[in-house]
Amino acid sequence: MCRTPVPYFPDTHLWSVSVSASASAPATEHEVKPSSRIPKVPFWAQIVAGLVLGVLLGWIARSQDVSWLKETLGQVGDIFVQLLKLAVAPLVFFAILVSITNLRKVNNAARLATRTLLWFMITSLIAVAIGLAIGLITNPGAGTGLTPQDGKLPKREGSWIDFLTGIVPTDVITPFTELNVLQIVFMAAVAGIAALKLGEKAKPILTLSESVLELLQKALWWVIRLAPLGTVGLIGFAIADYGWDLIGKYATFTADIYIGCALVLFGVYPLLLATVAKVNPLQFFKGAWPAIQLAFVSRSSVGTMPVTQKVTERLGVPKEYASFAVPFGATTKMDGCAAIYPALAAIFIAQIFGVQLGIGDYLLIAFVSVIGSAATAGLTGATVMLTLTLSTLGLPLEGVGLLMAIDPILDMVRTATNVAGQALVPVIVAAREKVLDVTAYENASSSPIDDLADGPAGVREAERKVSVPVTA
Repeated sequence: MCRTPVPYFPDTHLWSVSVSASASAPATEHEVKPSSRIPKVPFWAQIVAGLVLGVLLGWIARSQDVSWLKETLGQVGDIFVQLLKLAVAPLVFFAILVSITNLRKVNNAARLATRTLLWFMITSLIAVAIGLAIGLITNPGAGTGLTPQDGKLPKREGSWIDFLTGIVPTDVITPFTELNVLQIVFMAAVAGIAALKLGEKAKPILTLSESVLELLQKALWWVIRLAPLGTVGLIGFAIADYGWDLIGKYATFTADIYIGCALVLFGVYPLLLATVAKVNPLQFFKGAWPAIQLAFVSRSSVGTMPVTQKVTERLGVPKEYASFAVPFGATTKMDGCAAIYPALAAIFIAQIFGVQLGIGDYLLIAFVSVIGSAATAGLTGATVMLTLTLSTLGLPLEGVGLLMAIDPILDMVRTATNVAGQALVPVIVAAREKVLDVTAYENASSSPIDDLADGPAGVREAERKVSVPVTA
C-alpha cells in the first residue's frame, strides 16, 4: 500500500505512529492506487510454468539431439545455482552470528535452544525410521540391472575423522573460498558467543552485522526472483542429459525417496502439529508454502533460508527466536538429505553390492543420520552425508557413483522436506513454550514471495511507521 502524503501543519507536532500496511481503509484523495492493468502472475505459477517449459525443452533437446539447446539449459541452471552459492558463505556467517546474539532478547534462551535441538533429533529419528522401513519393504536395489562395475568413487568423501577435525578451520579465509559451511558455522558461533560476552562493547559490530545480513538478504531476493528461469535450466538439462530411460532404472529407488519424503511432509509433520503443537496443520503448509516451493526448485536449504525465516515469523514464531532456529536448522536439520535419503541409499547400495545388513547396521544408519546431519550443511546435494554413512557401515564408496546421475531429481523433494522441517520445529517449540502468536498463525496466508520481501519479518511485520499530524 502507498503511503499517504502528510501536509505541513505549523501548529502541530509530528509523531511516529505505527500503521498496519495490510489494514484496509477508505480511499482518500491523497492515496495513490497502484496500476492493475497487467495482471500479476503468482510466483508458484511462474515456478510451475518453468517446470513444464523445462521438461518440454529438455525432451526436445534429447529427442531431436539439439546440442546447443542442451548446453544452454545447462548454463542457465548452473548460473542460477552459482548465484545462490555466491551468497551462501557470508549469509551463513552473519545469519548465525546475528541469530546467536538475538538470543539475548529472548527469555529462557537456553531452554528454547535445547528444545530446538531435541526436536531436530526427534524428527530426524522418525524420518530415518520411515526411510529404513520403506527400503526393507520395497528392496530398491533388486531388479535394476545395475552392477558394482557401474559405480565409481565420488570426488568428495566424508568420514568421522574428517567431520570432527573439519569443524575447526586452519585459517579464516579458506572456509569461505572453499565453501566449507560447517567451519563457517563454527566461526560464526564463536564470534556470536564472544559478542554476547563483550556486551555493549560489541554493539558496533552487531549493528554492522545486522546491516550486512539485510544487504545479503536483499541481494538474494533478486536471485530468488530468477527461480523460474533457473527451473527451466535445471529441469531441462536433467531431462536432456539423463532421459527417461535412466530414470526407469532407478524407478523403485526414486519412488521410495518421494514416498518417504511425502510421508514425512504430509503425515509426520501434520501429526506433530496437531498433537504436540495443537495447531491446524493446513495453516502451516499455507504459510510455509513459499519456502517449500523455492526449496524444491533451488535444491539449497541455505539459499532458501531468508524465505524460510520470513514464513516462520509469519506463522507466529517470535522474530528473535526464529532468527536463531531457522539459520541453525538450515545447516543441521536435514530430514530429507540426512535421514530418508542415506537410509534408502545404504539399502540400495548394499543390495547392488550383495552386502547383507543387520540390525546393528540399521542402528548405525540412525545414529549417523541424527549426529552427522551437519555434514550436509545446507549444500546442494547430499554426497558428503551419504559417503559418511557408507564409510561407517563399511559399504563400498563406489556405490555413490550409482546415484550421482539421478541425484538432481531426488534432491528437489529432499530439500523441500528439509526446509519444511526447518520451519516446523520452531513452530512446535514456540507453541510448547507458549510464545507462539496463535492469531498470526491462524491468519497466515500463502501469499507470494513478493509480499514477503517487504521486510525482514515478513507479513507479520508489514507495519510501517509514517508521520501523521497530532495536535499538541
